[in-house]
Amino acid sequence: MSSRQRLCVVGLDGVPVGLLERLANSGVMPNIAARIEAGHLRSMRASLPEISSVSWTSFMTGAQPGEHGIFGFTDINSGTYELTFPNFTQVETPTLWDRLGKQGLTSVVLNQPATYPARTIPGVMVSGFVAIDLSRSVQPLRWLGSLRRQDYRVDIDTARARDDHDWLFQDLDYTLQARGAALGRLWDEVDWDYLQVVVTGTDRLYHYLWDAVENADHPRHQQAIDYHRAVDRFVGQVWERFAAENSDPEQRFWMLSDHGFCGISQEVQVNAWLRQNGYLSLDEGGRDLAGIRPESRAFALDPGRIHIHQRGRYSRGGVASDHVASLKAEIADAFRSLRYHGEPVIRVVHDAADLYHGPRADSGPDLVLLAHPGFDLKASPTATEIFSRTDLVGMHTWDDAFLLAPYPIDDEELWIGDIAGHLERGFGN
Repeated sequence: MSSRQRLCVVGLDGVPVGLLERLANSGVMPNIAARIEAGHLRSMRASLPEISSVSWTSFMTGAQPGEHGIFGFTDINSGTYELTFPNFTQVETPTLWDRLGKQGLTSVVLNQPATYPARTIPGVMVSGFVAIDLSRSVQPLRWLGSLRRQDYRVDIDTARARDDHDWLFQDLDYTLQARGAALGRLWDEVDWDYLQVVVTGTDRLYHYLWDAVENADHPRHQQAIDYHRAVDRFVGQVWERFAAENSDPEQRFWMLSDHGFCGISQEVQVNAWLRQNGYLSLDEGGRDLAGIRPESRAFALDPGRIHIHQRGRYSRGGVASDHVASLKAEIADAFRSLRYHGEPVIRVVHDAADLYHGPRADSGPDLVLLAHPGFDLKASPTATEIFSRTDLVGMHTWDDAFLLAPYPIDDEELWIGDIAGHLERGFGN
């Protein structure tokens, strides 16, 4: 048993605090139940918007979007209006692992979302989703061969699993096993101080079969519960090994999620609302925002990021800078009054000027919508109906992510970006 100050973090993507507590208390997740009994479980706020690319980036940098510059899975070219896909190379803020490296500490980071393409850290990084090519997901590259020989999977086949739920469960199980095998090898062969692994299959299951998790009468319910048992065994294996090798493991083991989850009542197409209310106009037959007309005053990017089409900021923008504030207020008031069968849709409309601060804040949206649970915001530019449904049944939520910490953290408004500081202090800093 080592007296060395090691620290271990397990992420469970998308797991809400209430579900984790319920499954632990019911005996489905006994290993996590033991960690809850020994530690301190609480709810935690995700990023705004409440999506993985933003939340995990805030976690790994300890910074908010106005500082690290990631506002969503997509962004827009201000000249051509083509969608772009922000990646890890655009995150200029140092990560937790960079800062630990300056202290001479080595990190192993496995399946961390929003780190593609992988870049060199003091240790080993294997990117999580969205990672397109395994060869660009691994640093140092000498680890690529062993991961390929193990048939390592970054993610399940989401395109197939969305429609084929038999395949979904097969792929979830295989990917979790492959994650465990890769973790074991890295654990053995790297002289690490900080180790982190993220399970993303939970998020996938909830998007496609949240109702199976929640509803005991659902024909896939037992499979959904069995997957949680498998995740619990995975956590138990990580804990047992960590505990066997460290003198004070309960003070150095953390778990968290990047956002919560709930079922979808309705999908809400924000650009359809903007079009129907005269704020957005596209060329006839336009299939994306590249066809935006100069008279457009606003457009949205997923999930509910509204950009004012400002002159000087966008090549076809026509809104004068002195009209931006009044236009934001007008749109915000309208969304606050949006109803579906008498039920309010939008919980909060955030003015991004109040929400984001830092050198990258000006590249973000002007308004950020936070919906009430059950209303899943989308921003398809071609959608014609404001309220619609697809085959997705689960959506992200903002303020019910979980944190399982070794000591109580009493901050009433705990946010995922706060955790990096606590982890750094775990090494005496």
